[in-house]
Amino acid sequence: MSRYDLLVRGGILVVPYVGTLRADLAVADGRVAAIAAEIPASEAASVVDATGRLVFPGAVDAHFHLGIYRPLAVDAIEETRSSLVGGATTVLSYFRTGQHYLNKTGPYASILPEVLDAVGGHAWTDYGFHLAPMDTAQVHEIPALVGEHGISSFKYYMFYKGFNLSADSRDAKAFTMSDEYDLGHLYQLMEAVSAAGAGADRRVSLSLHCEQAELMRLFIDRVRAAGDPQTLKAYSDARPPLTERVAIGEATTLARATGCAVNLLHLSSGEALVAAREARLAMPELDMRFEVTLHHLCLNHDDLDGPGGLGGLGGKVNPPIRGHADTEALWAGVLDGTVNWVASDHACCLEQEKGDQLWPALPGFGGTALLYPILLSEGMHKRGLSPTRVAELASANPARAYGLDGRKGNLLVGYDADLTIVDPDLEQEVTTGLLLSGQDHCPFEGRKVRGWPVATIVRGHLAYENGKVLGTPQGRFLSR
Repeated sequence: MSRYDLLVRGGILVVPYVGTLRADLAVADGRVAAIAAEIPASEAASVVDATGRLVFPGAVDAHFHLGIYRPLAVDAIEETRSSLVGGATTVLSYFRTGQHYLNKTGPYASILPEVLDAVGGHAWTDYGFHLAPMDTAQVHEIPALVGEHGISSFKYYMFYKGFNLSADSRDAKAFTMSDEYDLGHLYQLMEAVSAAGAGADRRVSLSLHCEQAELMRLFIDRVRAAGDPQTLKAYSDARPPLTERVAIGEATTLARATGCAVNLLHLSSGEALVAAREARLAMPELDMRFEVTLHHLCLNHDDLDGPGGLGGLGGKVNPPIRGHADTEALWAGVLDGTVNWVASDHACCLEQEKGDQLWPALPGFGGTALLYPILLSEGMHKRGLSPTRVAELASANPARAYGLDGRKGNLLVGYDADLTIVDPDLEQEVTTGLLLSGQDHCPFEGRKVRGWPVATIVRGHLAYENGKVLGTPQGRFLSR
């Protein structure tokens, strides 16, 4: 009988917070069992040759949307399959009651089991959920969700306050199926999250979509009155960075008052990043962490709206795609350490759901298959980001933020054997088919990207190799 189940030989291990080293890595019972300069192939049941390649911890894609526009089971199998292409071995998906997802409301005590049943057996990656308490009754469920179900992260959508602007409708209550979804609700939600985290053996946090609803109402009306333009720039003008800055001020002020640990999601602009930095400096005692997404780092409305641009309505997302100066400001935040992690905000949305009119078009698109590739191509090769920092941004930092440290996010002995083997010099042009998603379009289409996973391993199982998924879905729910 072999000592190890799997041996990854000859690669350069990228160990977050430590550095890189040429070493072999052995797996037993789904976990990293040994790291050494050389481990004999005879000691392993199977061997993967990683000579000349980088071995990263599997990415933890911490911002995902399973089942937002399609059935949960369909999204689970098709979109986590796409995650393997980008080297992600864990996805943390947002879920809320109201329109989309299951299109209903009620207690999470009954809805969460329904969600888990729908996803179980269909995911290629391991998975967890962030939940959004949409009404007071759901806020009261937080202690049980943390203590009994292992849900340690929650969400509040600031732009739902007063208006359902994603559909350009003023009937927010019909959309959220909630009572009063306002700053009072946010305050009591923060109180509950803070209380649940007090003395806990894990970080319990609230994630925030920061756009200020009343200002958005004004700017949307102004942009549409100016001629109803159908461009991504018009959409950005209608939800400008000022709305992010004001919402960040509101959210962090309440977080300080309640002592709530917060995550500012998908900061999309230089102005939002400045506001986040200012809050961190003004409130050093507050646990706040910052996220940016691949699309806000790499796409801009000037290119997507321009001649030959492939964005169109397919590039509509909340917060909107910004200008080139904003992408560079966000990269500066990644390089200087302001940004804690990078995620995809993956939300499979078919072209038919986008339609041919900007304002009612559904927001969102996929990107999980590009998580490591974009960070390597645009970050490491183009801007000098170290492989170690790439691993921290994609894997270790989100794992630490969301209660997975010790299991996910690293290559150390005892961690789950989640890893991806990357050819740092492999250059491929992004096509929709390459990404293995159920989505039928991609705003990144045509971009040449250097640095791609050639194999992705989930808890010791080789799940993806050379463009193909292998075996059957092995993903498990993560109680955090």
